[in-house]
Amino acid sequence: MSIKKIDSTAYYIQLANFNKKTNNYKSSLAFSQKAFNYAKLNNKIKGKADALFSLGLTYFELKKMNDALESFTNSAELYNQLLPSTDYALCYYNMGLCYMSLEEFDKAEDSFDKAESVYKVLKIDASPFMNLQKGILYKNNGKTELASKLFNEIISKDDSKDLFKTKAEALYQLGTIEEKLNHYNLSVNYLNRALTLSTKDKNLDQKAKILLDLSMSYEKLLDLKKSYIYLKAHIELKDSLSHLYNKKLNVNDYVSFKESERMKAIEQMTKEYEAQQKTNKFAKLISILAIALITILSLLSLSLYKNNIIRSQSNNILKEKNFELQIAKDNAEKASKARAEFLSTVSHELRTPLNAINGITHLLLEDNPKPNQLHYLNSLKFSGNYLLTFINEILEINRIESSNIEIEYINFNIKQLLLDIQNSMTEIASNNNNKFTLEIDENIPEIVLGDPTKLSQIFINLINNALKFTKNGEVKVMAKLIETGDDFSRINFAVSDTGIGIPEDKQETIFESFSQGSIEINRKYGGTGLGLTIVKKIVDLLGGEINLESQVGVGTTFDFELNLFKGTKEVITEKPKMYSDDILIGKNILVVEDNKINQMVTKKMLEKKEVICQIIDNGEDAVELLSKENNFDLVLMDVHLPGINGTIATQKIREFDIKKPIIALTAISLNENREMLLSFGMTDVITKPFEPENFYRIIALNLS
Repeated sequence: MSIKKIDSTAYYIQLANFNKKTNNYKSSLAFSQKAFNYAKLNNKIKGKADALFSLGLTYFELKKMNDALESFTNSAELYNQLLPSTDYALCYYNMGLCYMSLEEFDKAEDSFDKAESVYKVLKIDASPFMNLQKGILYKNNGKTELASKLFNEIISKDDSKDLFKTKAEALYQLGTIEEKLNHYNLSVNYLNRALTLSTKDKNLDQKAKILLDLSMSYEKLLDLKKSYIYLKAHIELKDSLSHLYNKKLNVNDYVSFKESERMKAIEQMTKEYEAQQKTNKFAKLISILAIALITILSLLSLSLYKNNIIRSQSNNILKEKNFELQIAKDNAEKASKARAEFLSTVSHELRTPLNAINGITHLLLEDNPKPNQLHYLNSLKFSGNYLLTFINEILEINRIESSNIEIEYINFNIKQLLLDIQNSMTEIASNNNNKFTLEIDENIPEIVLGDPTKLSQIFINLINNALKFTKNGEVKVMAKLIETGDDFSRINFAVSDTGIGIPEDKQETIFESFSQGSIEINRKYGGTGLGLTIVKKIVDLLGGEINLESQVGVGTTFDFELNLFKGTKEVITEKPKMYSDDILIGKNILVVEDNKINQMVTKKMLEKKEVICQIIDNGEDAVELLSKENNFDLVLMDVHLPGINGTIATQKIREFDIKKPIIALTAISLNENREMLLSFGMTDVITKPFEPENFYRIIALNLS
């Protein structure tokens, strides 16, 4: 099978851009460098140019202008060896922006001219953003009339035609020009228009500098209230941007920025004090009492001034501490996510060999084994089922912790739910000669609104533990109505037993993952130590809190309270659909599976039911075969395949065949679910490792 070679330079640049969007600049730089190394190894001039251009853009966002200039310059030299392109023009354009930041305006103008000449060769109208940068250059060189002319041409255009978002910057530049000319009212007008457009375009960096200049203009107009409001908004936005861009400002810049803001606050207080003193000059005829009053007010102002300095310093310390705490919180969340994804991946990968183990065990048990082999095969089946339970519990914990789980709100009969659980666990109770009873408050409503699946998970785990750790005793499940309202009922659920009990020193950690009473208990009774962890997490998810009372040798009681809404209709219990093996006989099924052992197991299981089976090990060949032949009754499609995966293959098949049943074979992981697989056009899902009876039932129902 041939697989199309992937352009690794483009792939690494895509990874660099993705990490840059998520503010992971360290990884972005690393992937850009990988792209350059790959292109250099293969002697690809365009690849090297693209990689250096990507590297330069990342340095530019990090405000590392000298590093960005070096990358853009080297990239431009490489692009110069190729045909003119927009990337070549953008390279010179970004070099101009770097020189602007370094206040080397002559070099910036030269770079913009080179960019404009490339655009002219390409016959691309780049005048909007080129005129903007030329205007800024004219302004910095003192040619304000030329600059104003270019800026006015830009702002005269309709908002809807401002494709390059240049109008807000042009308005801002005009506002700063009028501010320098002491035309503060006109400056405020331009700056407010610029603020409106930058808010609309969600350009936060631009908005921050506009807010700062608005504050200074209102200060010149002696409107200190508005000046303070815009200054405060500017500081809050800069703080937000500092966090958003993952500390794009370095520590020294950040401290100096805060110091400058503090000095502005001091300057503002000083000006207010001077204004007060000027006012006092006009009060020469005030009596001695008035002079004394002014003296007292002056002392109070001085005290307030000192208090403001102390409060400002305290606020700065608090902001720094909050920033450190946020970083610690982010790191903890990343570690938790990495752990969950690792466990999910391990659980997912274990399912494929486990499917082979369980499948071969089933086939051997079906082949009339010798009596002396039966014991070993049953032990192997038990071990496989135990391992599957363990993997499922790990996956369930990961789903809950990753918030990849939703609460259902459906009508169900709470009393019938408990009776069904009791009936299903009667045999387990009899194994240890236990009495298993229910006590349900008759005042509890018949129909409630909630999540019966998660409630069943809680009861099955708690009851199974109680029955396992109790012998010749009693296990009791109780449901009692605590409170009722117009639309809800608060119910206390409890599971108690007369078993071995839990030592007091183990009760605090009993809900932690892999925690059991002792090593001896684990060896004697078995179990994964995950059941109670799942119970606690689900109870928390449903808005309750689980409690524990236990005494060694006397017994244990777990109880929790939940609010369940009152149901609105009678629940109709669906009976499981029945099928006959006759449906399978003679059917032609295509199995798309790359694992050789799973191919053999699946084929043997189908042939046991007299099914005609054909195997294909990749998605591309499956699509090609089904586009030419239409004699298959059903397709079993593995989700994880080499080349295109099962979901993409199914999408391609649905382009020419929308009726044929396609059943997904998957070891569902943390990021997969049944609804996601069905959305690609699959008609049903069989989870690996599959239980034989369920495997045959799903296939038969889809064939019928």
